[in-house]
Amino acid sequence: MQSGPAALAGDRHWRGSARLAVSCSLLFCALSLLVDWGAGTLTPLRALLWVALSAAMFAVMLPQRVSAGPGWLAVRALWRRQVIRTDRLTSVRQYDGVSSHLVLRDIEGHRLELDPRTLAANPFLWHELDTGVRRSVDRGTLRQGADVLERLGHRIDGEILREVLKVSGLA
Repeated sequence: MQSGPAALAGDRHWRGSARLAVSCSLLFCALSLLVDWGAGTLTPLRALLWVALSAAMFAVMLPQRVSAGPGWLAVRALWRRQVIRTDRLTSVRQYDGVSSHLVLRDIEGHRLELDPRTLAANPFLWHELDTGVRRSVDRGTLRQGADVLERLGHRIDGEILREVLKVSGLA
């Protein structure tokens, strides 16, 4: 499985979110160092603490990078990369709550967690996943969760339709 040039679909909002994470963490670092320096309490140890807190803030704010191609879906976080075969899925579960997320598993035992809002905001990602899911259903490998993806698909299609109607001036 590849990413990069072979990746046909990706999160089109990732760069902006990554820039926001960098900007916020740099601004936090600069302001905290400036305030500490202005108070006359800045020491090398405190400066190191502010830089470390800024780096932690960046790590928390940096979103996962999602990409997809024919038969695969990949999620890259800061420290790890998860890849599954969408055309060989065995189960899909959706967990709701404070942080709603999908958990997908393929026949090779790979597991991937994904925020469903990423799929809703990126129709090409959704299309690649949906195509792979249909192949999984046709092959009989998807035993759990087809209904979850069907509900999610209806919700995403409804959002896309509302957006098209709004842009065209019909809604």
